[in-house]
Amino acid sequence: MINRLFSMISLIVSFYFAYKYRYRVINAFLGRKLLRKLAVTLAMQIPMIRDRMLGSVFQPERTNMS
Repeated sequence: MINRLFSMISLIVSFYFAYKYRYRVINAFLGRKLLRKLAVTLAMQIPMIRDRMLGSVFQPERTNMS
């Protein structure tokens, strides 16, 4: 009973600090070249993200012809 309570409290505290320092955690994670490459590869396999990224990169240039 005490071990289960301690585990639950530890989990809640861990989630709190992970949320509070989420940008530092993400920066530390993406600061590693291999992990950054893996994150981009996995993100580009999701159709919605891939379409948005490629659509904004390869968007045809709009020129005013008048």
